[in-house]
Amino acid sequence: MLTDWLLPILLFGALALMLIGATRRVLAWRAGRDEPVAVLAGLMAMPRRYLVDLHHVVQRDRFMANTHVATAGGFVAALALALLVHGIGVDSTILNGLILLSAAGMFVGACCVAWRRRNPPSRLSRGPWMRLPKSLLVFSTSLFLITLMTADWFPSGLVGWVFSGLLLIGLTLGLAEMLVGMGWGGPMKHAFAGALHLAFHRRPERFGGGRSTGLKPLNLTDDALGVAKPSDFAWNQLLGFDACVQCGRCEAVCPAFAAGQPLNPKKLIQDMVVGLSGGTDAGYHGSAYPGKPVGEAKGQPGQVIVDGLVSAETLWSCTTCRACVEECPMMIEHVDAIVDMRRFLTQERGETPGAGVQVLDNLIATDNPGGQDPARRFDWAADLELPLIADVGRADVLFWISDGAFDQRSQRILRAFVAVMRAAGVDFAVLGNDECDSGDVARRLGDDATFQRLARHNIELLSRYSFNRIVTTDPHAFHVLANEYGDFGGHYRVQHHSMFINELMEQGQLNLQPRALGRVTYHDPCYLGRYNGEYESPRAVLNTLGIEVQEMTRSGYRSRCCGGGGGAPITDIPGEHRIADMRVDDARAVEAETIAVACQQCTAMLEGVVEPRPQIKDLAELVSEALATEQRA
Repeated sequence: MLTDWLLPILLFGALALMLIGATRRVLAWRAGRDEPVAVLAGLMAMPRRYLVDLHHVVQRDRFMANTHVATAGGFVAALALALLVHGIGVDSTILNGLILLSAAGMFVGACCVAWRRRNPPSRLSRGPWMRLPKSLLVFSTSLFLITLMTADWFPSGLVGWVFSGLLLIGLTLGLAEMLVGMGWGGPMKHAFAGALHLAFHRRPERFGGGRSTGLKPLNLTDDALGVAKPSDFAWNQLLGFDACVQCGRCEAVCPAFAAGQPLNPKKLIQDMVVGLSGGTDAGYHGSAYPGKPVGEAKGQPGQVIVDGLVSAETLWSCTTCRACVEECPMMIEHVDAIVDMRRFLTQERGETPGAGVQVLDNLIATDNPGGQDPARRFDWAADLELPLIADVGRADVLFWISDGAFDQRSQRILRAFVAVMRAAGVDFAVLGNDECDSGDVARRLGDDATFQRLARHNIELLSRYSFNRIVTTDPHAFHVLANEYGDFGGHYRVQHHSMFINELMEQGQLNLQPRALGRVTYHDPCYLGRYNGEYESPRAVLNTLGIEVQEMTRSGYRSRCCGGGGGAPITDIPGEHRIADMRVDDARAVEAETIAVACQQCTAMLEGVVEPRPQIKDLAELVSEALATEQRA
């Protein structure tokens, strides 16, 4: 029979071609900067990461999660069994039956993919991706019928050379897409690259329910700082770019893309793939950067990225909110890549747009982004007689003030939180004028040198004193102190004020007399929520105040950014809308009269929206206003 000798050739030939292409791809990844990984441990962990950790993200869309199980699981099982039965010649009724079940499952999944692709949302890439459902159907159908035929379970009158030839052609087409395409490029490339990406992920802490959001420290002794060309990325970052499935979930949640700024995280990752492979983006079939055409990006592994593959404006549009990272079903780290490229622009080229250069100069000269006189850091608290830790020696709580000390609106939040702590009898102290900026904005703008200088200064300062924990009203400082200072020897217990206030409430240390506020919604700050997983404490505080939160459509891990992170207000890349305006529109949609916030930056951004709009209140202000008369300072 024609299939007897052709099937092994087709199966092993396709496998060989896939391995050759895969080897070429691996060599391309290895052109990147060396980064050590736990090879054996990663490979052993890969099945769980793929089947459990990755699936936790995929199943947010239950229809596609079930479809993925059917198609991917069916393909892997069917191919492995086919190599045994049709390739090696193992004669087993049970194995033949399992091939039929696997191919049938794959067929059902392929039908679901075809149904989803009949009128795809704009976030999905088209082009070859529209061919994928047909390839899945052809492969599963051909393998199913060939297995019936070779097992003599097919009506003998229907079997002939022509029919056999058609099935073999169908199987060949399916193998070309499904197997050869894994190594040589095409929609199925993500299956091969994605599995290795999970095994050798730069942030293995993210698996098993963990969290890893701090930026990787830059070695300031390197010959070149940051990423100038694709080959400057770590090799497993390049691998991660190839894992992109072009689903566009990152695009759908990106605040900069929604605002019409020239950033699309999906397109950015695909441009990095172009740079890795060489060529142009003419083969890209998804949404472009707003205001920029497709087909103009050209790159090579050794070519400078900015103004070749992407414009500097694309990189500076990012608010570093991590919405793209949180939503990515392949767990790709978009923000890491963007900040790495910013580091080159800032530290090697000196090209930070907008007021970025001035802010960085201010941080160098005065240790605060506004260039204020450091000796006036505590003018806002002149009448509060705050205890200095240098005087008292130790305290339970070290209150980290952050750069809100120089902003009149933020000062009201700070004073409110002081009132809450005093009402609860908290043993706290402050650093006073010795405190410096945490360095968050410098790091997000790409100036790791200034960040590291500030971090080392603050770590040395903190080492002089004794305290149990640091509490701050600033989620950005909270994140940096908790997750990034550790790389330089600063290990602390750090709490955001929403967490601390909730703890005080649970311990019954606050006597509250809540007042009516009307409809209240809560805005999740990116650096408290997505960066640190803290969604419940702020809502618990509001609930204790008797407030029933009217959740916006975009809330929790899918909260829309206010537009204030990553230095975005400083670089000020123009778009069609303001991100803060869109966020306030989200609040208007639930008819909120008050937006409760837990971030000084979010407060400033949302209050910058033209009235009429809901009033903006920090949690500390809401709690301070609800304190019983006898607890008010």
